[in-house]
Amino acid sequence: MTESEQEERARLLRAWNGAGRRLAPVPGREPIGERLARLAGEGTGAYDLTDWTDQYGNEDGIVGELERRTAAALGTEAAAFFPTGTMAQQAALRCWAGRTGNDIVALHPMAHPVRWERDALRQLAGLRVVHPTEAPRLPTAAEVRDVAEPFGSLALELPLREAGFVLPSWEELTDTVTAARDRDAVVHFDGARLWECATHFGRSLPEIASLADTVYVSFYKSLGGLSGAALAGPSAVVQEAAAWRHRYGGALFQQWPAALAALVGLDRELPRLPEYVAHAALVAQALHESLAASGVPWWLVWPRVPHTHQFQVWLPYGARELTDAGARQAEETGTLLFRRWTEPAGAPPGMSMHEVTVAGPGLSWSAEDVRAAVGAFLGFLDAARGTASGQGTETGAGRDSGPVAE
Repeated sequence: MTESEQEERARLLRAWNGAGRRLAPVPGREPIGERLARLAGEGTGAYDLTDWTDQYGNEDGIVGELERRTAAALGTEAAAFFPTGTMAQQAALRCWAGRTGNDIVALHPMAHPVRWERDALRQLAGLRVVHPTEAPRLPTAAEVRDVAEPFGSLALELPLREAGFVLPSWEELTDTVTAARDRDAVVHFDGARLWECATHFGRSLPEIASLADTVYVSFYKSLGGLSGAALAGPSAVVQEAAAWRHRYGGALFQQWPAALAALVGLDRELPRLPEYVAHAALVAQALHESLAASGVPWWLVWPRVPHTHQFQVWLPYGARELTDAGARQAEETGTLLFRRWTEPAGAPPGMSMHEVTVAGPGLSWSAEDVRAAVGAFLGFLDAARGTASGQGTETGAGRDSGPVAE
């Protein structure tokens, strides 16, 4: 990272953390001293802080307590703590490959192991991958039945983040799982964000987890932890995966800070997720209405009604200028609406995307608050671009293009 990039990063962090109003906490972006103090304060209600720190995740310590509470929350026989979800899923899928005698994993090309793990399933785990569909949604039962090759495992990311944190209906999910079983395959849930899926499905976490043979969950993506994940399922499989955890270098000497933060998340954030999901619908609707009335030539709020407390917003401008406009809004008004924008691979040229998260701080936002924040953001964007609102974009789109609403 160059010096100018470091300065820009520091500037963005100051702007984001300095904003008094925001839709969600800025994840992982907090001064070290403040985070340690917060962990110590919140941790007193989650675990006995007079107990000893763990060593290699001993079962009678804080890591063991986290594993037991995770298994209880998901209704599984056992759970094992992993330092990363990448490691947890590789361990699970290679265990299933050995047990089924089939090293092929069926999963979506947008799924995390394909998109973000540098071909680790093949390079490290020796597994092969097939894709039931390339559509930006979870595969259907028919698509699973039509996979040309026999596969040993079907991995489903719930929700599918890259497609907009989307979920199937409960009936579609159960049909897809049944289709995999009909092909003698096991089912693994990539549940990095499984915690917030219960509202959409109208089912409890144990009911959802019971559909799969194993489930991976994250402790920091929705629960606000420091890091870490868990693999949950039958005791025998979890024990085998724990052996692979050791082989992968995941048996860390001390993991108590991550485990304590995870326990805090289970206590404090997990019960509030349904409220976040409900309020995300209000925020998405207000964003939709604001952009529809703004004169912006092309835009997208997706899904139209969020399936979880996260969703996407797309605008026809460069990621750098959009990120800068959001930072200027935070600096000058104290309101943080959008943080960092990206230009995803495969997206149309000139289009940028932002992942909106609605959590505790966002519950106080009314629809009018959202509309006012959108108007201010577009004003900062226009000022940065040196153009009046609605005069088109550098991509060549004009007002006649109309908004893309769904």
